[in-house]
Amino acid sequence: MDKIAVLIPCYNEAKTIEKVVKDARAALPEAIIYVYDNNSTDGTAQIAADAGAVVRHEYQQGKGNVIRTMFREIDARCYIMIDGDDTYPLEFAREMADAVLERNADMVIGDRLSSTYFQENKRPFHNFGNSLVRAGINNLFGCKIKDIMTGYRAFGYGFVKTFPVLSKGFEIETEMTIHAVSNNMAIENVVVEYRDRPEGSESKLNTYSDGFKVIMTMIKLYKNYKPFGFFTLLAVCLAALATGFMVPVLIDYVQTGLVERFPTLIVCGFVLMAAIQSFFAGMILSDMTIKNRRDFEFRRNLIQKDLNKEG
Repeated sequence: MDKIAVLIPCYNEAKTIEKVVKDARAALPEAIIYVYDNNSTDGTAQIAADAGAVVRHEYQQGKGNVIRTMFREIDARCYIMIDGDDTYPLEFAREMADAVLERNADMVIGDRLSSTYFQENKRPFHNFGNSLVRAGINNLFGCKIKDIMTGYRAFGYGFVKTFPVLSKGFEIETEMTIHAVSNNMAIENVVVEYRDRPEGSESKLNTYSDGFKVIMTMIKLYKNYKPFGFFTLLAVCLAALATGFMVPVLIDYVQTGLVERFPTLIVCGFVLMAAIQSFFAGMILSDMTIKNRRDFEFRRNLIQKDLNKEG
C-alpha cells in the first residue's frame, strides 16, 4: 500500500502534464504519481511517462469512469487528486495530505472559490454555475461546503473504498461531495490558489450540457440521500395543484349547489391521491436510507480494520 498516491486523470493535456507531474514530485517526493490517460490523442501518456509518472489507461470516456478505475486499482493511505491542466498549484498538496494522514480527514477540499477563481477564470457561466451548485447543495443538504466542483481534493482510504462511483463525467465532483456530507464524513477545507489554463490548453467541460448534468445529479442525489424531504416537497406541490383544481369546483358549488365540473373534480382527486402516495413513499424510503447508513458504517469499520492491519 502506498503512503501517498497522486492521481491525475488526463485527456489531451500534452501542454501541461509534464509540469504537473514534476510539480507533484517536488511537493510530495515520497508519493507515487499515477496518470490515468483517457484516450488522449496528443501524446499525453508518453509525456507523463517520460516525466516519471506511472501511466495507466481507462478506455471508457469520461472523468467519472477514470476515477472509478483509479479508486478500484490503487491502495494508499492518502490520495491526492488533481487535474492535469496545471490550474492548481501543488504547493498546497502537503497541507492537504497532512489533514488526511495526521487528522484522519476523509476528504479535503481544495477550495478555489475563496481565493482567485473568480478573478482567474475567464468563463462567466462557469463562475455562475459554481456559485449556483454550491448554494443549491448547501441549502438542500444543510452543509457549508466552500467549493463543490473543485478537481483538487485529498481522500482517506476509507472514503475511496466506500465511494460508489455512479457518474460518468464531470458531475463526479458533485457526487463525491454529497456522498461525504450525507454520510457524516470528516471534511476539511484548504484554500488554494487557482490559475486559468495556459494559452493553447482547452477545457473539456461544456458549460451548458455538463452544467445541466451536474444540476440533474444534484437533484437525483437529493432524492436518493434525502428521500423524505424530496417526496414531502413533491407531495406539497401536488397538494397545492389539487387545491388549485378544487377551488373553481367549490366556487361553483357554493353559487349553484351543483358540481358542474366533474372532470376537474376527478383530476383533483387523482392528484391528491398522488400527493398522499408521494408522502408515504418518502417515509418508507427514509427508513431504507437509515438502514443503508447503518450498513455503510459497518463496511467502513471493516475497511478501517484492513487499513490498521496494513499500517
